[in-house]
Amino acid sequence: MAIGSSGKAAHPAETGFGPNNPFYAPSTLPFHAPPFDKIKDSDYQPAIEAGMAKQREEIKVIANNPAKPTFENTFVAMEKSGRLFDRAMSAFNAVTGANLNPELQKVQQIEAPKLAAHEDAIFLDPKLFQRVKAIYESRASLKLDPESDRLVEYYYKRFVHAGANLSEADKTALKKLNEEESSLSQAFLTKLLAATKEAAYVTADRTSLAGLTDAQIAAATEAAKGRKVEGYVIPLQNTTQQPDLTVLQRRPTRQALFEDSWNRAEHGGANDTREIVSRLAQLRSEKAKLLGYPNYAAWKLEDQMAKTPEAAIKFMDALVPGTTAKAHSEARDIQDLIDAQKGGFQLQPWDWNFYSDQVRKARYDLDEAQIKPYFELNNVLENGVFYAATQLYGITFKERKDIPVYQPDVRVFEVSDADGKPMALWYCDYFKRDNKNGGAWMDSLVGQSKLLGTLPVVFNVANFAKPAPGQPALISFTDVTTMFHEFGHALHGMFADTTYPTLSGTAVPRDFVEFPSQFNEHWASYPGVFQHYAKHYQTGEPMPAELAAKIKKSITFNQGYALTEVVAAAELDMQWHVLPPGTPLQKPDEFETKALEKTHLSLSYVPSRYRSSYFAHVWGGGYSAGYYAYLWAEMLDHDAFQWFEDHGGLTRANGDRFRKMVLSRGNTEDLAKMYATWRGGEPTIEPMLKYRGLLPTVGQAGQ
Repeated sequence: MAIGSSGKAAHPAETGFGPNNPFYAPSTLPFHAPPFDKIKDSDYQPAIEAGMAKQREEIKVIANNPAKPTFENTFVAMEKSGRLFDRAMSAFNAVTGANLNPELQKVQQIEAPKLAAHEDAIFLDPKLFQRVKAIYESRASLKLDPESDRLVEYYYKRFVHAGANLSEADKTALKKLNEEESSLSQAFLTKLLAATKEAAYVTADRTSLAGLTDAQIAAATEAAKGRKVEGYVIPLQNTTQQPDLTVLQRRPTRQALFEDSWNRAEHGGANDTREIVSRLAQLRSEKAKLLGYPNYAAWKLEDQMAKTPEAAIKFMDALVPGTTAKAHSEARDIQDLIDAQKGGFQLQPWDWNFYSDQVRKARYDLDEAQIKPYFELNNVLENGVFYAATQLYGITFKERKDIPVYQPDVRVFEVSDADGKPMALWYCDYFKRDNKNGGAWMDSLVGQSKLLGTLPVVFNVANFAKPAPGQPALISFTDVTTMFHEFGHALHGMFADTTYPTLSGTAVPRDFVEFPSQFNEHWASYPGVFQHYAKHYQTGEPMPAELAAKIKKSITFNQGYALTEVVAAAELDMQWHVLPPGTPLQKPDEFETKALEKTHLSLSYVPSRYRSSYFAHVWGGGYSAGYYAYLWAEMLDHDAFQWFEDHGGLTRANGDRFRKMVLSRGNTEDLAKMYATWRGGEPTIEPMLKYRGLLPTVGQAGQ
């Protein structure tokens, strides 16, 4: 029973719902892929509302069943419920995340509180909970198979976590808070999308863009044409720092671009998000109190690997001294370079990338402009991302032009298993658009389930700069890593081999879900893979060994900055969500300053990766009190890669073992136990610190 968690579902549904709606029956396309060629914007809301109504009826039948509760008539029945709802929501979430328009944005706003109410109607249903509880308490005598037993445990804990044990009065109060939270999160995302578009750097002066390549200038010209403005436009990415800050030579341009990013959602107009941030933080603390927890993070982390905010904070705090010390050291090197060039100014955040790149060039004789011609997007995809997956797992890929997509940039591939059997469909949507959410992500259009007889249909989305027509898509090594990262999520979804949809694929805690994706990043720089895709887009010549060696040697360069900005964002997220109930509304800018000072992360030249006012992960993306997950999972991913290195590296045997014991298992067993069984012991943090170049400074730290 995949309940819509991202809360998004135009018109009042009086337009009706019937056989003419593409969602009415399961798709007849391969893998039940959504028929995007037939789906109109006006189809989504009627299907979503009909899907919610149908699922409520299905749940009502389960809850009111006069027969004694059994695993089949309760848990299996719940797993089979909501098929129409899932079909509509999966497609809707994909399109609204990557190809939004005003009509669908209205649907999101209208449906957000209804979706929250729908979830509450299920998990706060007292009759249904009594059936779940009865089976949970007697499950020792039922002799269920391990996956079924895990499902019972999962549902019982989810009902309790959602408030099933509350009084009816408290349930009513909780429902109101949940509806308000859902509406505010959707409003945050709506405002942020508009704010990010409006805050793009715009100039009519080409000389202000000195340092950009001709291809980048052409892309900026195309971006301006797309917005019907004169001159050049550099759209903003979702993070604080912007890619072009590495090459823009004019300091006023860099400062203007940085400040456009930093202040994007803080101009006091219709798209200022700060009031929403303040209320969401307060509302979440109120919700925690109602549910019996000292703060929101304590409630949220209860079912995560970290278990408590104290454990997550202890883990992050242990990283701070060595990480910031390395960042300070890097800053001194940059300031020395600025002084040597007689710059006459103190290092600021808009200077960091530009001058650190010069330090890197001097130290490693490495220039980004030398590298990009060897990373043409399609070649990286087919001869890097796909190649690594084939070598590890035996799977193969074939592009399908006959599967309809929601936007012309989207490509579709059929994935076949090592024995040639069809396994999954995979979509990729790599180029930035103004109507696309920032960042990169993976999600599912169809989930895998033996019970439902479905195979996975998953997609990856990114925001790489789209080249001008006729130009190659040359990307940075950071972008290459992003492709491998998101495909790691995709593999986690595509390798799913479970009975129940609720436990399938990436349906795992936040601090585990990033492990397979971050682990897959390692293959981007693995020699046997790197040599296969790092080839010049014009000549096909492999990257010279000397240049490849420089890239590998420079991997630990700038890691003080890179890790500090992530730790700062993670600590900031956690500080917002350990606020005790009764705390008055906070002023986000003041709160942020104090939070970073408190956690010893207030470095003037290393801003947080996200500012509170555009931290979409935590205010609208499901990572509230959960951004630490990237760091927690990083410990796992480096530890796991060390196991591969110790056992022969990239081999089919290693890949198949990892797939069988981890990637295919979803949430069917305790994840810490799953990892330790595969690894042969508990994870350690040393491989992560070694990779980050921090071991000599930080020494040993435990989880």
